[in-house]
Amino acid sequence: MVAVPEAPAASAASRIWGVGALCRAIADSLEGRFNPVAVRGEVSAFSAAASGHCYFSLKDQQGQIRCAMFRRTAQLLDFRPRDGDAVEVFGRLGVYEPRGDLQLIVESMRPAGQGALYEQFLRLKARLEGEGLFEPARKRPVPALPRGIGLVTSPAAAALHDVVTALRRRACHVPVVLAPAAVQGAQAPDELVRALEALYRLARAGQLDVILLVRGGGSIEDLWAFNDERLARTIVASPVPVVCGVGHETDFTIADFCADLRAPTPTAAAELAAQAREHWLAGAAALQERLHRAVHRRLDVADERLDQAASQLGRPLARMAAQQARLSRAAHRLRFGVHRRLEAGSRRFLTLEVDLPAAGRERLRRDAEALERARLRLELLDPRLVLQRGYALLVDAAGTPVTSVRQVQPGQELMGRVADGDIPLAVTRPCNPS
Repeated sequence: MVAVPEAPAASAASRIWGVGALCRAIADSLEGRFNPVAVRGEVSAFSAAASGHCYFSLKDQQGQIRCAMFRRTAQLLDFRPRDGDAVEVFGRLGVYEPRGDLQLIVESMRPAGQGALYEQFLRLKARLEGEGLFEPARKRPVPALPRGIGLVTSPAAAALHDVVTALRRRACHVPVVLAPAAVQGAQAPDELVRALEALYRLARAGQLDVILLVRGGGSIEDLWAFNDERLARTIVASPVPVVCGVGHETDFTIADFCADLRAPTPTAAAELAAQAREHWLAGAAALQERLHRAVHRRLDVADERLDQAASQLGRPLARMAAQQARLSRAAHRLRFGVHRRLEAGSRRFLTLEVDLPAAGRERLRRDAEALERARLRLELLDPRLVLQRGYALLVDAAGTPVTSVRQVQPGQELMGRVADGDIPLAVTRPCNPS
């Protein structure tokens, strides 16, 4: 049989802590011994919550510590921390009691090892801004259809390949002039200024309409050439708009503020300087469609006016038919009148037959002669009798009567209309008016 040992009795002098109380005690101890504290390390697992607070870890080869940066502090940053960035933070150590985790509440942050450079950057930025070099009013829009594009970058930079690829894809018809220059190192500012001035001469000659100043991302030391004051003033003096695409989206340089347009990347700078060819082709297609519709509308209106004019212009045959109808009506009225007069004469003749037979016969003879003369006049009004007497009606191919030699030209086809049909004719030589 094995005996179970009894638990040792607690010493009267020992203290049993509650978990929360222990965490608060540790926090108080940290507060009194370390705070405020400055820490240098590498950002890891950086995340920004919807509330605006940021959470991440700082680490080096020996360890890591959890950090929290509240929204008010995060809004004061002039850069966006990314995983892998070396930073210097200032804050207060504490214990997150719900989990018992040690954490650093960050009250300020700056890139590590860049404090002096960054302060120099801020001083130059403030001075140039005070002189008006960053004023939006002096910034010019990038032309939609540049005649040529100037490019300043290093021939060995990846940015050159990115820009050329984007321009070849979007606007292969636009010539690109490269002015090579170093984009990093002590000699870079002078080379960048000389490259820009060389392109300015071409721009003043009308060969370039926009200039791209680009390089890839890097640390503040890598991009320091683009914070040079002489370069800033050279950019402002450009005769054409300058698009600056230096670094990544979160990188800012003095050149960015001086340029007419800032692009987040070199590729974006190329895209801002040249509209895609498809955009212009679509616009041209839309204009072509509008032109077609306008032309068709004009043609429809012209056709309608032509139809109205044709309906108002009577053909010779129609006019002849109208004249024949008028003659027929006149002949009918004449015959009716003659009959009435004959009837009247007959009644009078019967009345006077006993006493005046000779007078009646004479009157009948005169009436018969008058009737014959009326008949002859009626026949003379018939246009077909005119054609039967050897005359002809001359018309052109459209059926329009030809009444003057000035209406015909040699080689023109005509139609001669005679009593019993039509005769095709052609004009063989010029006709002179009599």
